Amino acid sequence: MIYVGLAGWGDHDSLYLDGIKAKDKLAEYGSHFLVVEVDTSFYAIQPVRNAEKWVSETPKGFRFVVKAYQGMTKHLRKDHIPFQTSKEMFQAFKDSLTPYLNSKKLAAVLFQFPPWFDCRKENVAYIRYCKKMMGAFPVALEFRHQSWFRSDYREGTLSFMQQEGWIHSIADEPQAGEGSVPLVLVATDSNMTIVRMHGRNVQGWNKQEGVDWREVRFLYSYSTEELLEWKKIIQELSTHTKDIYVLFNNNSGGDASGNAKAFQEILGIEYDGLSPKQLDLF
Repeated sequence: MIYVGLAGWGDHDSLYLDGIKAKDKLAEYGSHFLVVEVDTSFYAIQPVRNAEKWVSETPKGFRFVVKAYQGMTKHLRKDHIPFQTSKEMFQAFKDSLTPYLNSKKLAAVLFQFPPWFDCRKENVAYIRYCKKMMGAFPVALEFRHQSWFRSDYREGTLSFMQQEGWIHSIADEPQAGEGSVPLVLVATDSNMTIVRMHGRNVQGWNKQEGVDWREVRFLYSYSTEELLEWKKIIQELSTHTKDIYVLFNNNSGGDASGNAKAFQEILGIEYDGLSPKQLDLF
């Protein structure tokens, strides 16, 4: 099955410009899409009550891709992590996933490593450690340093992911130096592949002095021609993997929801089991 959705359901996207209250946004979201990325879990391990609420507000067939906490993905210095040990941190994160598991709504946990996390022995060892700590949880891997897919490492990286049980999170993003990865259209898991559509804003991709990076990085609208190209790609990927989760993250200018809905139409998808619509936004 092909799931199309967004990276978050917050205030930043045009889907919510009609004055929907914050408490009603996820329920409204579930009337249009059957998958969402939870990004609040990256900034802090969420209390179980949050996941319980989100699970209760979404339809039976809904799925969540939950981002791994930033302390687990080397985005934070050790002295900035509010846990005494790594084991304690991973356990707290796994405990926070209980409602997703109990409701069978967890698609995967997404480990997105930072741009400085390059391809070297100690980092490979750390990825192995993460997989060990996560146990049987489905885990997806997305790199942001191009060294993992350089010609001399590409096949080794993909083989490693396949052998170690990592779902490939394919990134469509600008080619803007070491802190971006090329488009690698390979499924490493026969059950699931994630595609994250970051947009192609080359000028805004890397941090610039005096510029609000978060406001410009994902400022991009995919054209119909680009989405048609992606239709062919998804159709090809679907011959290698059972479920594909396509998450539009080009949300700086409110383009993600429109692109996601357009992509659904291009793919000819009409989902069953959506929540009842509160407002006719589309």
